[in-house]
Amino acid sequence: MSDAALSDAERLIRTIADSVLENEKYFSDLDAVVGDGDFGYSLARGFGKLIEDWDTLDYEDVSGLFKKTAIVLSSRIGGTSGPIWGTAFLRAGTALNDAPAPGSDDVIAAMRAAIEGIKQRGDSDLGDKTLLDSLIPATDRLEQELQGGAGASEALTAAAATARESAEATKTMLAKRGRAAYSGDRSRDSVDAGAMGVAVLFESVSTEWSPTTV
Repeated sequence: MSDAALSDAERLIRTIADSVLENEKYFSDLDAVVGDGDFGYSLARGFGKLIEDWDTLDYEDVSGLFKKTAIVLSSRIGGTSGPIWGTAFLRAGTALNDAPAPGSDDVIAAMRAAIEGIKQRGDSDLGDKTLLDSLIPATDRLEQELQGGAGASEALTAAAATARESAEATKTMLAKRGRAAYSGDRSRDSVDAGAMGVAVLFESVSTEWSPTTV
């Protein structure tokens, strides 16, 4: 196991959790336009519990950390978000089983695994006006930048910009999944809360987290 890689992963999860807690109201306000209005609260409940239990989590490597995160989120986040986010972290952790010191290729593989898990769990895909409409383009951009020789920080900044642009673009989409789908054409008048949430998290990671091993 790489101590540096595990430290990076811990700081990554903590950065995401902190951002979720800071943006609880914003995420809920976005969701309230055509949804239940509980997206921010639900995420904060899960990530808040994760931070609360942080010192008692039992893991030995990056894969184990992601899997433990998945368990907490699945058990604490309500509604459809729990299975979605739990599955994402579980699939990412499973993809990292054989990567004690994950490199850029491992990171992309983990993100792709998370995306596939979300697709299957949510019966959704690109264009359905969900978090995937931000997550997939951002992951594509991250991979493109890393393969092109960009450093981790530079690649994350570019991916965050793509995530924001893609999230904003969901405003013109018709929702096909979740409570927003019941609002029909009215769903075209607002951005998807999940997609914008992904954009905000990418932005937080790109500004607050500096990996040492990727």
